[in-house]
Amino acid sequence: MDSGLYKTITFVCFILIGVFLKNKIKSKDERSGIKAIILNLALPATIFIALLGVKVEWSLLFLPIMALALNVVLFLAIPFVLPLVGIEKDSPEFRTARLLIPSLAPGLSCFPFVLEFLGENALAKVAMADLGNKIFVLVILYVVAMNWHYQLRSKAKKGNGKLMSLLKVLVSEPVNIFIIAALILLVFGFTMDTLPVLFSDILKKLSLIMTPLVLLFIGLGIKLKRKQFFQVFSMLCIRAGLVFVLGGIFILFSGLKSIENILLLLAFGLSSCSFWPYAHISAVEHLEVEDTQKRTFDSDFALNILALSFPLSTVLILGVLNTGTFFTTNINILLVGGVLFAIGLVYPILNGLNKKVSLTKMGKAKIKRTAPEHI
Repeated sequence: MDSGLYKTITFVCFILIGVFLKNKIKSKDERSGIKAIILNLALPATIFIALLGVKVEWSLLFLPIMALALNVVLFLAIPFVLPLVGIEKDSPEFRTARLLIPSLAPGLSCFPFVLEFLGENALAKVAMADLGNKIFVLVILYVVAMNWHYQLRSKAKKGNGKLMSLLKVLVSEPVNIFIIAALILLVFGFTMDTLPVLFSDILKKLSLIMTPLVLLFIGLGIKLKRKQFFQVFSMLCIRAGLVFVLGGIFILFSGLKSIENILLLLAFGLSSCSFWPYAHISAVEHLEVEDTQKRTFDSDFALNILALSFPLSTVLILGVLNTGTFFTTNINILLVGGVLFAIGLVYPILNGLNKKVSLTKMGKAKIKRTAPEHI
């Protein structure tokens, strides 16, 4: 068994362990404790290490720009997709999906397979591309999440009050504190190797618990109902279809011919949704604990998206990397994108037909009840 597939099976097992532990960890306070450890310790430490380990290669600077462009296009396209799968506009689920679907987590779902199939040079390229994705999920999505929160409460906070509240939250969140500290250290030329050994060891050990805890927490939080499962699955299929179509268009106009680069482009775009937007959702929920107004996000829905996104992305990435030269033909890329789009639209179409049939039956029954009796 190759190492990429082995890691994937390990990650899925952690999610399943979390599912099995649901009966043991029933209390909301217990789960909140796990989430607090992730958001206040493990996640900040992981981000800090990742930022201090960044090696910017100026010759590959276009890669993070391309990744950021993909994030933005997905973010702008998703609002047109969500109503198709039955998610009401401006609902907590709508905002939740819009925050998570454009995010990427290549570290979990893409890096292991790229290393296994394409080697270290290819891994360096996707790691460089991930810089753009990090800017999007850590900074841009955080600002978006907070802005949505204050927009819903615009009557209470306006102008300078809204800005001050946003700045206060920005500097009080552990994740943001670690990001700011890491960026300052980077400016002065520090890396993990130049930090005091005790400090770097503590951060590294905290970072080690990040992935297992996140996967266990996702397993504990899964509450997939039949309807929501098909909604999430449809969204993710349409997202994957959009990645293929965008990739095909880019390859067509850029004249990209390298098999390795084409596979990297597709595999990176098919990465699972990131956990970091969930951190932003949790930060917003913390602000809304004593707020009786409409919630900005639905954290349970976010966990369901994350839970389904990881295995689906893994299957798609493995499919891409195992195809050899199949995706060197632009028509094949667009064709696969169209198929994924079609799969994603199956549930909305069937759901719409069922509603029409139900309405027709109700209409006939009503006519039958109100029709005059003939003697």
